[in-house]
Amino acid sequence: MSDIQIERLRAEIEPVRQQIIQHPLYDHIRTIEDLHIFMEHHIYAVWDFMSLLKSLQRSLTCVSLPWVPVGSAQTRYLINEIVTGEESDVDQQGRSVSHFELYLDAMQQSGADLLSIHSFIAQVQDGCAVDTAAQRSGLNDGVRAFMRSTFDVIGSQQTHLQAAVFTFGREDLIPDMFLALIRDLNRSLSGQLGTLEYYIERHIEVDGGHHSHLAYEMTAELCGKDDQKWKEATDAVKKSLAARVGLWDAALAGIKERNSIIL
Repeated sequence: MSDIQIERLRAEIEPVRQQIIQHPLYDHIRTIEDLHIFMEHHIYAVWDFMSLLKSLQRSLTCVSLPWVPVGSAQTRYLINEIVTGEESDVDQQGRSVSHFELYLDAMQQSGADLLSIHSFIAQVQDGCAVDTAAQRSGLNDGVRAFMRSTFDVIGSQQTHLQAAVFTFGREDLIPDMFLALIRDLNRSLSGQLGTLEYYIERHIEVDGGHHSHLAYEMTAELCGKDDQKWKEATDAVKKSLAARVGLWDAALAGIKERNSIIL
């Protein structure tokens, strides 16, 4: 693995990464209602993360018949192991579940509104284009711009860009103080946020640990020793992180709007 190139990329993206980690959104999540607005935005990041992952699997492995070997066996191993953990993890009862479905369970348990995400998924399942489904489901501009950014990367069909955005565009972006906040709220609400707390802990354990290392390896394999690919990957990650800032801006605006109406 090209440790030097990985660290160079990390250094390049650190300023915008810090914009996410230190975003004022976290300071404004004080009640269960504030948290609902956050979750109703964040669920689309969880969903399109899975879409980016499956796009990588489709590009890096054979998913058609008859089967033929595709690309590097090492890269196939890396992406297939990540897919297994993300698409078929376990919930608190040990049942198989994708991280997206686990987040939906957390939303339902907390009392968040699921109408928009269910409407969106139903339309996508019917073959509707992502942005059209988002518009019909009443999603705000911040959510739509975020998903558009992800699907632009998917549509590029450039696996080194997809791998870099997958690896660094979602890596370790939720600060420790947010988990502490969820734990405090969960205690005060008699376990109403138990699934969300489990999801975040699982995300830190799996995505921030073993999967991060596998994703670094995958990105390094796909960029190789090509300086141009590393530059393109860095630029793509910066754009992805900027789109996440925009998503957090939209969630914060929603919280402020709700609280101003109450006041």
